[in-house]
Amino acid sequence: MLPKPLYWLAWSLLFAGSLMAKPAATATRTPPRLAVLISIDQFRYDYLDRYASVFGPDGFRRLRDQGIDFRDCHYRHGVTKTAPGHALMLSGVHANVHAIVGNEWTDRTTWLSVNNVEDSAAPLVGVETAGPLAAKTGRSPRNFHATTVGDELKLRNGANSRVVSVANKDRSAILMGGRLADAAYWVDRGRFVTSRYYRDALPAWAAAFNAEGRPEKSFGQEWDRLLAPELYERLAGPDDVATENPANGLGRTFPRKIDGGKAALGNEFYAAYQLAPAYSELLAEFAKTAVRTEQLGRHPATDLLCIGFSQIDHIGHAFGPDSQEIMDALVRLDRVVADLLHFLDGEVGAGNYVVVVTADHGVAPMPERLQAMNRDIDCGRPVSAEFTAAVEKGLTERFGPLPAPLYWVMRDGSAFHFRPEALQAKQLTSAQAEEAARAVLLARPEMLAVYTRADFLAHRPLDAIGEMMRLSFHPARSADVMYVLKPYWVEAGKLGSTHGTPFNYDTHVPLLWYGAGLEPAVRAEPVGVDDLAPTLSGILGLTAPPQAMGRKLF
Repeated sequence: MLPKPLYWLAWSLLFAGSLMAKPAATATRTPPRLAVLISIDQFRYDYLDRYASVFGPDGFRRLRDQGIDFRDCHYRHGVTKTAPGHALMLSGVHANVHAIVGNEWTDRTTWLSVNNVEDSAAPLVGVETAGPLAAKTGRSPRNFHATTVGDELKLRNGANSRVVSVANKDRSAILMGGRLADAAYWVDRGRFVTSRYYRDALPAWAAAFNAEGRPEKSFGQEWDRLLAPELYERLAGPDDVATENPANGLGRTFPRKIDGGKAALGNEFYAAYQLAPAYSELLAEFAKTAVRTEQLGRHPATDLLCIGFSQIDHIGHAFGPDSQEIMDALVRLDRVVADLLHFLDGEVGAGNYVVVVTADHGVAPMPERLQAMNRDIDCGRPVSAEFTAAVEKGLTERFGPLPAPLYWVMRDGSAFHFRPEALQAKQLTSAQAEEAARAVLLARPEMLAVYTRADFLAHRPLDAIGEMMRLSFHPARSADVMYVLKPYWVEAGKLGSTHGTPFNYDTHVPLLWYGAGLEPAVRAEPVGVDDLAPTLSGILGLTAPPQAMGRKLF
């Protein structure tokens, strides 16, 4: 087994020494036996209100009615992607510190794309085969330059506390769990796996869970609406929408068969399964099994369980936030959450645990829906390749053509890196090229703002969106030019929707607190997801993670 490097602890302490020390949290009550963070990928806050009438009494309504509901919680950073959101939740810092600038980024030394939790030194454990991509698919938190509440819990209590993180996605499990987690598990082709960063082999209970073949039992099953069709028409709109993505054999309308459009099991089925309600149910059952077998909530000190649901994200990308598919997925997830809470009541005890629910980002409405409501709304689907072509053309016109085979820029999400050899060939500074590219991009009608490396590295303040984008900028990993399209301009191709902007539909997420010692309340003041880590630390009687920039909410 590859041991977790002890230098991560030294690194954390050294880095913390460069920041202002924070006073230790004062515990006002006995810490709970178990703390549970539930992250729901792409869960907009307005879903809680929009579908409140069809939620049952024991899921989201229980959390809101009997817990603390922060109604105005937002991400303060601008690049609202899955990995940066999960990296923030329990660290309390943004990408300018934790360095997880996106789900992937271009390495500025190799010019290759890097997955946010990629680590060739930590091969996967629990996969059925090991092919030529085995090194590429290694996973660990080594790219993550921050410490988490779970790390603080382990530093304080050692083996007396357990930190376990489970999720549908690798990035969710790993980044919520932190560097010192006892275990992190995620789904790969229907099986829960981990990596050698954590252990050499799956524990017997996880291997036994996989051996049941639960996903494969869903092959060919039908997914239809759980409630009356007229409820979906009233709350979510029509079922058949032309810009929904019918990929993976699912089609655009209910009912649909979960088989990937194929007669036999294969990759297409597992891709379709990620969109099915069974995907959330699978994760919840695995989490419950982890609580039982790892005896979470029964150790000498508080344990931490992180759960990352991602089915809603897959649905939102394919069908958009105003779809019957989203509504049905949420109705079913509400029941999964209710079952999970009942399980914790019985397994840990109703007064012995605390739950916090949030999301990593929201999602944009599909522009076609807005245009159907009012054709004067400024919205659309830009062709990202046109931005690249415009920058290449503009820089060539401004500075002259490059010698073959050089080119000016490399796209990296909604951003561009300048190729060093191009700048060298024209004897340009990055700042000169940045200003030229900014002018080209701002000339486009879809563009709201463009920010450069020079902007972020300077000490002068930027406008509100610029400051949000600054929180998403890390000098070693971010691009040279980052652009923000106007609201409702969605870079999602021709179908479905996406996220990643500093606008309310992407930043506004739930922050629900429920459990031991927490009095019910509805809180209307603006708060940030970066407040989660300091607040949970206070509940657990811990010092907040050393770099955390948020505040304790109660």
